[in-house]
Amino acid sequence: MIREINRNQKSLAQKSEPATKNDQAVLTDLLDTLRAHQDVCVGMAANMIGVHKRVIIVQMGVLPVLMINPEITAKSDPYTTSEGCLSLLGERQTTRYQNITVKFLNKNFKPTTQKFTDFVAQIIQHEVDHCDGIII
Repeated sequence: MIREINRNQKSLAQKSEPATKNDQAVLTDLLDTLRAHQDVCVGMAANMIGVHKRVIIVQMGVLPVLMINPEITAKSDPYTTSEGCLSLLGERQTTRYQNITVKFLNKNFKPTTQKFTDFVAQIIQHEVDHCDGIII
């Protein structure tokens, strides 16, 4: 189901709780909502649809990839960039890392560790920040 975008900064600043297999509806809603906004959005965290669970979705080329309970375990090569967010107006400066390693559960709740670079790494960092209650 397509959900309304949460723009309440107090809500967005709350840390999210770990997701479980009981949160399947959140996965579906996040995918549906990203698809509905794909012309202006390349990633979403569950708190952006009002659900405080550690679930993100990242558009990687033509494929949206769900990450459950993502944790960045390594990062290197910092840089400064300007980012926008569907939940916020305008753009803000932030520091990101060119290379990251992420440990997460895939959509089938299988443990996965993967390395990401460049723009995909930036998107993941932005969405993991959402899970941690960090607003750019």
